[in-house]
Amino acid sequence: MTEPEAVASTRLARAIEVVESGIQACQAYGRPDLKARLTTARRSLADPAVHIVVAGEFKQGKSSLVNALVGATVCPVDDDVATAVPTYVRHGAEPSANLLLEGDPPGRESVPMDGFREYAIETGPRVSPSGTPVVGVEVRLPRKLLANGLVLVDTPGVGGLGSLHAAASLAAIAMANAVVFVTDASQELTASEIEFLRQARSLCPTVICVLTKIDFYPAWRKIRDLDAGHLARVGDIDIVAVSSSLRAQAARLNDAALNTESGFPSLVRWITERVGRGAADQVAANAAGDVIDACDQISAQFTAEREALSDPKAAQRVLDDLNAAKARLDGLRAATAKWSQTLTDGVADLNSDIDHDLKARIRQILQEADDAIEQSDPADTWPQMEAWLRSRTSYEVLANYTLLRQRAERLSEEVAAHFREASGQVLDELSVFNPVALVSDQRIDHKIEMERMTVGKQAWVALKSAYGGILMFSMLGALTGISLGPIAFGIGLVMGHKGLRDEKKRQLQMRQQQARNAVRRYCDEVTFVMNKDSRDTLRRIQRELRDYYAGLAEELARSNAEALNAANEAVRRTQAERQARLKDIDAELARLRQLRARAAAVRK
Repeated sequence: MTEPEAVASTRLARAIEVVESGIQACQAYGRPDLKARLTTARRSLADPAVHIVVAGEFKQGKSSLVNALVGATVCPVDDDVATAVPTYVRHGAEPSANLLLEGDPPGRESVPMDGFREYAIETGPRVSPSGTPVVGVEVRLPRKLLANGLVLVDTPGVGGLGSLHAAASLAAIAMANAVVFVTDASQELTASEIEFLRQARSLCPTVICVLTKIDFYPAWRKIRDLDAGHLARVGDIDIVAVSSSLRAQAARLNDAALNTESGFPSLVRWITERVGRGAADQVAANAAGDVIDACDQISAQFTAEREALSDPKAAQRVLDDLNAAKARLDGLRAATAKWSQTLTDGVADLNSDIDHDLKARIRQILQEADDAIEQSDPADTWPQMEAWLRSRTSYEVLANYTLLRQRAERLSEEVAAHFREASGQVLDELSVFNPVALVSDQRIDHKIEMERMTVGKQAWVALKSAYGGILMFSMLGALTGISLGPIAFGIGLVMGHKGLRDEKKRQLQMRQQQARNAVRRYCDEVTFVMNKDSRDTLRRIQRELRDYYAGLAEELARSNAEALNAANEAVRRTQAERQARLKDIDAELARLRQLRARAAAVRK
């Protein structure tokens, strides 16, 4: 175990000890509400999941990189297959594999370790043995790198900035703690990759670029320097050059020098120091903060009782202060409290803004689609139009949900400020899920006549128009007494050509209109589904914030009530009882101060 890993592991262990002591203290002091909060913190310490998304174009070495990091072949790396669903590699006491099944949250179905890979590739089955659609694969391995909660996520290839895979990868990145972007040393970063990195960094600030296959390309140093220049323009993104083949060979030979040459020690150090240690520290600090808050609330009731016992003349002042606090806390729990009104009004405004933003984005898609259809024949371009429509819609929906997430975080900060008990923990618990899957589920139901007129049909249309023209002018000549002769045939040919041209134009316009209708039906369906999902998401966020702050208000109210009861009881005690009780209170406060000091040391 490296030094950063040891530090993070030690801090988590200290945090667990402190939280366990806090739970015992809450039990002893009769505070089940505070105990429930610390129990939740204890669960977060037991499984501090830190997601690192591995993204990049197809066949850049993402799966090989993940395999080399964990020292096991968990991701398929054949040349003729590509990853189709995300693979989550996390810590486990024993090697095991599960299929993640469609649902919210995803279900799990256990599979043998030698059979899970087929579900991760494009040519593999898309449903589990039980018949449920598979949305991912989870593999657990006993690895030190993963012991502190690191979860490596191998994603499908981006496939270009406009692909559905790229939108899905960005959606995963929006929920990640860090991003490892993989590109090989065959060429410098493309414009598509740079744009993807720019968007990824806007969603997750912790990003590193990994240059793979340096053992295959002698000029990799030149490519690395060129890529470093591109990354400097994108932002503060480090680049590390690695070779998965050298890493695997070093592991087989137990060769430390070869392992250093592979470049992986630098990548592992970045992961453990910048991501793993930082995330573990944050989880430990949050848990320690909960213990500090619990100690402060329990100490408050003893402090109020002590003041009333030590100075009977000041007892009335203490009671007045506690009663005033009770009035403020009662107002904090009321529906008319400012934080509650801010939350209700903010969610209503956010609903309206997100709906308007989505409609504006869909309107832009429709305009672009109309322009493209006007300049083309759907009989030739519809397959490309379908692919473009799916990917373009996915990007706009993702942008809409990114806006929702950012605005929801700002709303939670406003609510926290009005509550006067701000807590960063709530921001990490906002449930904003990946919306791209909802877009991919919608079918583009087109009813477009894709077949052009055959040669035979064109001849039939031309003959029909020509025959009509000949017949019309022949009858006109008979009525006027003028014989047109061969001229009638010439007129017929001209009219036949015009009739054929008009029929082709009519059919083209019909196909274009059918294409427009198909695009509109698809966009209407996406808007319908997204509006429902965004409203559900906002209601979920509203409930989470409401329940959190309402629970915190209840905790504060109970702490104040306990303090008020203790102060009232202190007023009625005799002098001897006061002296004996003061000794007990001083001992309890000393224990609470000691526990608080231990928690503060973990929180630093």
